[in-house]
Amino acid sequence: MLQNKVILGSEEWCSFPELGIPTIKARVDSGAKTSAMHALNIAPFIKNDANWVKFDINPIQNNIKTIIHCEAPLVDKRIVKSSSGFREHRYVIQTHLKIGDAKWPIEMTLTNRDSMGFRMLLGREAMSGRVLVDPEQKYLLGQPSPETLKELYQNSEKATTGLRIGLLASNPELYSNKRIMEAGEMRGHEMHFLNIKECYMKLDAKKPEIHYRGGKILNQFDAIIPRIRPSITFYGCALTRQFEALKVFCLNSASAITQSRDKLYSLQLLLNSGIDIPTTGFANSPLDTDNLIKMVGGSPLIVKLLEGTQGKGVVLAETKKAAESVINAFKSLNANILVQEFIKEANGKDIRCFVIDGKVVAAIQREAMPGEFRANIHLGGTASVIKVTPEEKKIAIKAAKAMDLKVAGVDIIRSSKGPLLLEVNSSPGLEGIEGATNKDVAGEMIKAIEKNFKL
Repeated sequence: MLQNKVILGSEEWCSFPELGIPTIKARVDSGAKTSAMHALNIAPFIKNDANWVKFDINPIQNNIKTIIHCEAPLVDKRIVKSSSGFREHRYVIQTHLKIGDAKWPIEMTLTNRDSMGFRMLLGREAMSGRVLVDPEQKYLLGQPSPETLKELYQNSEKATTGLRIGLLASNPELYSNKRIMEAGEMRGHEMHFLNIKECYMKLDAKKPEIHYRGGKILNQFDAIIPRIRPSITFYGCALTRQFEALKVFCLNSASAITQSRDKLYSLQLLLNSGIDIPTTGFANSPLDTDNLIKMVGGSPLIVKLLEGTQGKGVVLAETKKAAESVINAFKSLNANILVQEFIKEANGKDIRCFVIDGKVVAAIQREAMPGEFRANIHLGGTASVIKVTPEEKKIAIKAAKAMDLKVAGVDIIRSSKGPLLLEVNSSPGLEGIEGATNKDVAGEMIKAIEKNFKL
């Protein structure tokens, strides 16, 4: 029985004839259940009434110039959990593995392995019954010389000279993040998802660095798109500043994101630019509650947590007594709050203008659910196409400029006094606005980066 098994070291070279990959270095890992292959531009399609998937691969580690276009039968899509606990949806293909003189069919998941040491991971499911592993050895079946590699891949396509763009965010499965990755790849760029929590940095006057899981140094990016959750604003902006120190173009700067997350400061910046907002009050002591309520025109009024987002931490107080209770409750928790006049005539509606590089590229009207005053899509609000007025466009563009944001979601409310600015968001969601307008907003974000590089 042992004589029929292939003996492998911890690292081996193998090939995939059906995929057109003559040789690729693999990490042989019996601790991993599933095999995985490095893949970019992954896209499912139908071939002869069957599900297939096409993808690109840079088969040689640390070489992004050599690229092979592959396609294979699609057998599944499943959730794979990495050694760091990160969960990812992956396509699963079936193809034949050739290693030494042996050849057999295996299943592999497709994922971006740029941050890993190997383009290929051979897991125990693919080895079961066929392989014995000697972890102290490497390349028991031989390895190609640099000259051989060059000869084997001399006819492979050279990758297009697009940009290397990193999406700095938390969740690769979020609609907005998936769309940005897809839009960049569609326009010929090399896209990389960088999980904020898996980045760490080296502060050094002469050689600052950003490292990624596994110790990979992130030092060859042309541009970064920061999509930072409010809960990790501090660390996300620290990473963005580090990329800026490395002279990497950031679609929104760390300073712009930081000030946009401070509701009080951002309102002061907007007012300094001559932009009208609902009458707003801010105080540090519960003793000022009565006068604070009068200042904004009495009840009903809105109470907002300074750190709130997506409609969270926003309360409508319909009576003076309710307003006093809410304000004092927040104050007892040492929470910073804003008190704002309630625009009744808005009737639970607001306008979201998506501003990119000084232009309103799309706009929607958001309407709150019945019985709700907050129109946020995350809270069940609905989106519909709306034609914004020239004045509303002017306000949106002016607000993004005042906040120094190249990409901004600007929320405006229509009142009896005219349009009033509610808020400016530095990481606006794409799902509601793309779904309602059918516009490629993610593509416009990529175009803004291309414009900076004069592509």
